[in-house]
Amino acid sequence: MTENKSYLKGKSILVVDDEEDILETIEDILDDSTIHTARDYESASEKIKKNQYDLAILDIMGVNGLQLLEESVAKGIPTVMLTAHAVNPETLMTSIRNGAISYLPKESLADLDDLLNELLGAYERGEAPWKLLFDKLGDYFDKRFGADWKKDDTAFWDDFEGTFQIGRGIQERLKRDPNILNKF
Repeated sequence: MTENKSYLKGKSILVVDDEEDILETIEDILDDSTIHTARDYESASEKIKKNQYDLAILDIMGVNGLQLLEESVAKGIPTVMLTAHAVNPETLMTSIRNGAISYLPKESLADLDDLLNELLGAYERGEAPWKLLFDKLGDYFDKRFGADWKKDDTAFWDDFEGTFQIGRGIQERLKRDPNILNKF
């Protein structure tokens, strides 16, 4: 079921990828948002430091996306990892641990607007975007990684699945959320 409300309309979004065609595609897809782009780590890092974004979409390979993830989370920016070459359980778990709200394969670009709208909507409502992701793309991950791909890291996944609402990534974001910090 697709949500009727647009959580993307009018949002300021940073998109970082070293491939110009991917940046152009995402700009076309997210035409209701204000898109800022960067093709390398340095310019992306500078944009994160100087601007506040409603969402960041980061490639992992070629732009040091995992380092950018740490920087964007530290700034309180909800961040989605988008990758083709780093689609593996290790980078998925690292993305969760480091505070990303989602991890999408570039193969899902055709549905990017709908996926991002639902993920951002869940995030803004205080729901677990990761649960939504696994509900939507769980079969994709099982096919890509093998049906028993979580068995190698059962402690991580048992902890994660038992605490969607307070997972490590959410805890990392909460530690940096000025709305929460100002209450203490």
